[in-house]
Amino acid sequence: MAIEIERKFLVRNDDWRAWADAGEVYRQGYLSHDPHRSVRVRIAGERAELNIKSAITPIRRLEYEYPIPLADAREMLDLLCDDERVDKVRYHVRHGQHVWEVDVFEGANAGLVLAEIELGDENEFFEKPPWLGEEVSNDPRYFNMNLARHPWTRW
Repeated sequence: MAIEIERKFLVRNDDWRAWADAGEVYRQGYLSHDPHRSVRVRIAGERAELNIKSAITPIRRLEYEYPIPLADAREMLDLLCDDERVDKVRYHVRHGQHVWEVDVFEGANAGLVLAEIELGDENEFFEKPPWLGEEVSNDPRYFNMNLARHPWTRW
């Protein structure tokens, strides 16, 4: 069984960019919109994945991820995701002992920047970078599945 423990934060400013990698374009859509489970197809660069998540707590989920053919992913995004997609560029930023994923959203969520950290344990200590803003781990509006259906720019 695969467990994901993830905390999510708003980003206060662009100071993180000084330590970021080049970033990678992500295009993703959802095949299921159940509030407690999601089935996602994602294209990241030239890779494609099918992902299944089920919430245990707001920051702890069962997660299963499988590579799929890129052509299949493109077809699923075009035919099965009803234009409810999330487009973003993901950057990796090392701070302290962890690597943060900083997502700069595009399209209907343009202007939103979120930072996520994956932890090995819900109580694991991590150093918060100065560019980190308010924690939104418990706010379902910021879940990518919900951003696909109810974009940040329309709140």
